[in-house]
Amino acid sequence: MSSAVQISIEMPDGLAEFRLPEVVQRRLQHLLDIQDQGKRLSARQREEAEALVDVAELLTLLRLRSERAVAE
Repeated sequence: MSSAVQISIEMPDGLAEFRLPEVVQRRLQHLLDIQDQGKRLSARQREEAEALVDVAELLTLLRLRSERAVAE
């Protein structure tokens, strides 16, 4: 037997505008540029880049879900 559960959550105003702050976006781009130049990131830089990508992906997911919720 299969059952579905639907959960409703209230999305905060302005969620569709969530983005990495400009200074954080520049830092991530700098780290990615280092890699693009064929240079290796230090372990600390790699961890930082991975964490920033994770945050950027989360914000993108939240923004897309917010946009979809508004469209429904």
